[in-house]
Amino acid sequence: MIAWLAALVLLLAPGAVRSQSYEAPLPPQISTDPDLCAHVPCGEVIDADRFSPRKGRPAYVEAYRGEGGQKKLVGYVFLSTDIVDIPAYSGKPVVTLIGMDTAGKIVRSKILRHSEPILLLGIPEAELTKFIKQYEGKFVADRIEIGRAREGYIGLDAITGATVTVIAQNQVMLRSGMAVAKQVGIIQPRPLPQATFTPQDAKLDWAALEQDGSVQRLTVKPEEVGLPRGPQPYVDLWFGYLNAPAVGRSILGPAGYESLMSRLKPGEHAIFIINDGSESFKGSGFVRGGIFDRVQVSQGMETFTFRDQDYLNLYGIEAAGAPAFRESAIFIVRGGDAFSAAYPWSLVFLGNRLDKTTGSRSFVSFDKEYWLDGRHLEGGRPKVERPEATWVRIWREKTVEIGIFVVFLALVAAAYANRNILAARANRGDKRWTDWPKYAAWLVSIFFVGFYALAQPSITQVLTWFHALLFHWKWELFLTDPLIFIFWWFIIITVFVWGRGLFCGWLCPFGSLSELLYKIGAAVGLKRFQRNLPLRWHNRLKWVKYGVFLGLLAVSFWSMGLAEKLAEVEPFKTTYLVGLFSRSWPYTLFAAGLLGLSIFTERPFCKYLCPLGAALAMPSTFRWYGLKRKQDCSWCTACAKGCGSLAIDKQGRIDHRECMLCLDCMVLYHDKNACPTLSRERMRREKAGLPLTPIGPDGAFIPIKPV
Repeated sequence: MIAWLAALVLLLAPGAVRSQSYEAPLPPQISTDPDLCAHVPCGEVIDADRFSPRKGRPAYVEAYRGEGGQKKLVGYVFLSTDIVDIPAYSGKPVVTLIGMDTAGKIVRSKILRHSEPILLLGIPEAELTKFIKQYEGKFVADRIEIGRAREGYIGLDAITGATVTVIAQNQVMLRSGMAVAKQVGIIQPRPLPQATFTPQDAKLDWAALEQDGSVQRLTVKPEEVGLPRGPQPYVDLWFGYLNAPAVGRSILGPAGYESLMSRLKPGEHAIFIINDGSESFKGSGFVRGGIFDRVQVSQGMETFTFRDQDYLNLYGIEAAGAPAFRESAIFIVRGGDAFSAAYPWSLVFLGNRLDKTTGSRSFVSFDKEYWLDGRHLEGGRPKVERPEATWVRIWREKTVEIGIFVVFLALVAAAYANRNILAARANRGDKRWTDWPKYAAWLVSIFFVGFYALAQPSITQVLTWFHALLFHWKWELFLTDPLIFIFWWFIIITVFVWGRGLFCGWLCPFGSLSELLYKIGAAVGLKRFQRNLPLRWHNRLKWVKYGVFLGLLAVSFWSMGLAEKLAEVEPFKTTYLVGLFSRSWPYTLFAAGLLGLSIFTERPFCKYLCPLGAALAMPSTFRWYGLKRKQDCSWCTACAKGCGSLAIDKQGRIDHRECMLCLDCMVLYHDKNACPTLSRERMRREKAGLPLTPIGPDGAFIPIKPV
């Protein structure tokens, strides 16, 4: 209840929600009505007084302005989701209305809807508006990238803390503009050298065609379009290029291939598609005069769609071992020199994803690359300079930070892996052997990982990834933040090896700051005011964080946006991403209150409220290695009295779901003066004149078998 009340206070606080486009409701007709401008403010993105109905594919609107009693074409207006499906960090696209003049320069743009919670509850949404304003006056074919520009590129200022969002939005702006500019003739298609095929008469079976890539498969699952999971794919497409003699003869048979080639004109290309999914890939195009609105071919920045006259019946597959299928087709790509089979191209399936929370549908695309094997091409495959993936560039630009971070994680893991050696040394009177590695990890975590790199893990990432795994996983989405990506792999591995404590106790930037404040408080004379809750209250309140996590997870299935708002129970954004004094007073008060309370009680947020800690505590139950215990620990309470995490019960058992791996109990475990069991044995040996030489692998001079 405390956690949810805190989150609601933040959400209802003055200035907490001033968004106009976050999860803004859009009319359902926005994607289908020919009169786009009846539903969106076209006049705000271009100076015009008249707009045409939607035209072309992808769709755009012509904008006119009256001059001298005549209407003059001044540009074009288009909706980004009519053209591209590029998810931002939330996994949903940023719906953008874009105005472009007749020269191909962006006039203005307007965000109609986004689902990025960081731009609602962390970074002001005005920052996104400020970001897209940088595109005004830019030609859509300009080479634009985020951050410091390389030679030949135009650089745009990013939004600190929202890297993934702005990278996705950069692609939305440029790819949408390019698609429309090419369609209306502002940018002319670049001719490609055409393929020359090697003469082959051999008839290949399906396995051979699949092995050399002459047929490819594109499968879309029902959950990827917002439908319930089912035993059958939504669509299950096999496709290939028929002009190549070996492929065409194997699929159609010699007579069928010769018949097809006789019907094709120069510059025309035939592909086949078969489908065994529950839904059709033909869509509304399977009527006279229609467009096949579910499949298209893309090559580079060119897109090729199909009309009814581009369709031929495919009655069967001649290749032995071909899979069963429900429907089939041959499509003709009439791309002329703009399409070449010598270069890679992609089959794109276009669908509508159902949003279960709102009942609305959004545009989504799935694609699979196809490139003929070199043995089908005279001279083999040509060299292709592929554009560098965005995430690759980000990793390259952050090489130094990544290197420092990886070394840091490796050192922390090595230090903890040698915990018994460090604890045994600390038992000789120098506790710095266990404290200093931990303190050093805290400082690096707070200042490098938290304040500098902004790489604080969050429960919102757990929710986002959970939904991505269930519905539509894209590696590129998570690779665009390299430190977070590396951090999470480290966390996942170490949670199952040692439990949550290595991250929560040593590496979490907020947890480290909280613990450091507690230590500083003790050092400056506040130790007499420092208290932990009585164990009976701790054992009740420690379950609150599990309720918070499960509540967030449940809410996310109803509304991901609301779940991400309620995740403000984490003070991470306020502390690191945005800044303690850069947000409205409720956020600052909440985060500062937790940090202030940390001076007087050890890690209150980590113990009782943190949903991320709860999410990591659950798999900690199945860790491989735990801290050592002796048989006598079942009656001795010495370690429990000094445990700041209150993770040791009356029977001496350590609850690794709550343990922060501070190693204080391990120091006591090896200390022959402080551990009651070892102290008794030490006095017995001293009285008997026996040697006190350490024996045993764990450094204790008495070989007591751990249990």
